[in-house]
Amino acid sequence: MLKNHRSSVIALFIQISTILFISLLVIFQSAIILSIFEWGVAQGLLAGFISYYLRMPIWWTPIHFVFIPLSIILLILDISSLWFFSFFLCLLLIYGRTYKTQVPLYLSSKRVNIALETLLPDQDQFSFIDLGSGCGGLLKHLAKVYKNGMFHGIESAPLPLLISKLRSIPYTSTCKIFWGDFWKHDLSRYDVVYAYLSPVPMKLLWHKANKEMRPGSLLISNTFIIPGITPYKSIQLDDFSNSTLYLWKM
Repeated sequence: MLKNHRSSVIALFIQISTILFISLLVIFQSAIILSIFEWGVAQGLLAGFISYYLRMPIWWTPIHFVFIPLSIILLILDISSLWFFSFFLCLLLIYGRTYKTQVPLYLSSKRVNIALETLLPDQDQFSFIDLGSGCGGLLKHLAKVYKNGMFHGIESAPLPLLISKLRSIPYTSTCKIFWGDFWKHDLSRYDVVYAYLSPVPMKLLWHKANKEMRPGSLLISNTFIIPGITPYKSIQLDDFSNSTLYLWKM
């Protein structure tokens, strides 16, 4: 998680330093005459280039480019600050601490449900956890199909958490959704750990899984590979994102 904080600090430093640099240009030179918006575009280009040069995660480049120009446009339009607060509140409710975890809200497709049905035991009792369970669609489906399983989900975003809790009401005996940070959750009690995260935390996830998961248990990642660790099996899914399930036996 330190790497996530480091990226955020670097991004903030890039914005502040490029704003200061452009401001000094505006104040102390007279050869180049541009509008405020054009200076904003220049700052965005400079910040985006620095982000790319420093090899930050690729999504930072467009964020740096549009941040100041978009802010200038919004100020010119004189939009009420209540709209910004409402928009921010909606993002907070939907995405939670994505700024910290760098794990956006991904929803598993129905193809994932079908694929997992071929991997989970039909008769033996087992336990399953979804790390970052979103709106709970996957857990609801599995709890409906498998009466011999115990299904847990962890979600930190308030709105998806509420939705998933409501969806799991008919299956409360076997399906439980928790609010919290899955990095602090012990994985040793689970036979199957499922994750649909992002490229950023996969190394840390492997370290946590190696430390906590029992021998013979199964780690499944949707779409994102663990760098340097070859899965023992992969399943290509014909869904809207052409995703792949990667499986590791502990």
